[in-house]
Amino acid sequence: MRFVWLWLVMGATLLFGAVAEERAWPKGATFLTFLEENKIPLSLYYSLPGEDKELAAEIYSGVRFHVLKDEESGEFLQALIPITEDSQIHVYKEKGEGNYGMAIIPISYFEKSQSVVLSMNASPYQDILEATGDYSLAGEFVSAYKNSLDFRRSIQRDDKLAVLYDRKYRLGKPFGSPSIKASMVETRGKPNFIFLFKDGRYYDDTGREMASFLLTTPLNYSRISSRFSSGRKHPVLGIVRPHLGVDYAAPKGTPIKAAGDGRVVFAGTKGGYGTTLIVAHADGYKTLYAHLNGIAKGIRTGVSVKQGSLIGFVGSSGLSTGPHLHLGLYKNDKAIDPLKSLKITKSALAGKERQEFMQLAQSYKSSLQEVVAQGVFPALGNAPEFLVKSELKPSSLRVE
Repeated sequence: MRFVWLWLVMGATLLFGAVAEERAWPKGATFLTFLEENKIPLSLYYSLPGEDKELAAEIYSGVRFHVLKDEESGEFLQALIPITEDSQIHVYKEKGEGNYGMAIIPISYFEKSQSVVLSMNASPYQDILEATGDYSLAGEFVSAYKNSLDFRRSIQRDDKLAVLYDRKYRLGKPFGSPSIKASMVETRGKPNFIFLFKDGRYYDDTGREMASFLLTTPLNYSRISSRFSSGRKHPVLGIVRPHLGVDYAAPKGTPIKAAGDGRVVFAGTKGGYGTTLIVAHADGYKTLYAHLNGIAKGIRTGVSVKQGSLIGFVGSSGLSTGPHLHLGLYKNDKAIDPLKSLKITKSALAGKERQEFMQLAQSYKSSLQEVVAQGVFPALGNAPEFLVKSELKPSSLRVE
């Protein structure tokens, strides 16, 4: 069998005399340095198709990954390295001497539908964190309300808060970012709702978008040559093939402008992406600009940039078949579709979409009201774990 799936990887410690190690991807590490450290021929990387080399450049600092080694010799057997919440790089030693392979495979995980209900004591962030221990959930909640509520001024002690969300778990631990489906927070006794719609955006109970981060298209382009794909399993081919950004075809040398205000956190060569810039923005967002012909004068790591300022030029560096800009957008290191944020004003739903949304919102409101009605609101710190309810459900991507 070509692959040893995730559940078997961890069981291998007993079955095959192997040891599984959980590690954090080191800051500044690359896929090539990983191969070198594990004495895997670099030809494995250089023989990959261009799109897989690009994906190898998507491994981000701090991501938790697993390595399986022979218990006696310490020899590398295989590794599973997440690149998105749906897909991972699988590096493995084939039968025979010195032969290695690599593939992009689905991540096996379970998803829990959970709810949190509490009376506020300090702040929404601190109280959610104390009740759940989930930094990502607390941050996502505050970010979703950022431009509509001033928590420091409007929240009073004992105001109620309720959240319905999904959380992925991999090997028994939270994985990726939580997805808040609906939430309610009281401000001076008034409920304030947000709901996640099918377009992946948050709206209030009137259908007004809650976006706090808006981008402008960073260049004049001739066409979009490739769109974003999260890497779900192809229904026909049965393989995983993510494309974690949008490709804009444009002539070599076309000016590239910063899509939003921020600070340059990377300027240099990044694997298959060639000459690359990464700009960090507010609220955990980052934009990536790849395959550049060059970086604009004065643009370097640590420099602040304004939306619309010149940062580079379209090229074909790295693994590219022609001049284009690969634009990536990340929220807390999770790749998301840039086209959903490329606009200058917030949206308001209308027509059939608004009708559909209002039905969804009413359903979520009923669920939130039910959760709140069943909740008991003790002071935080007194057994907060009972405030969290969950329902386990398998992921559609689970590999059997």
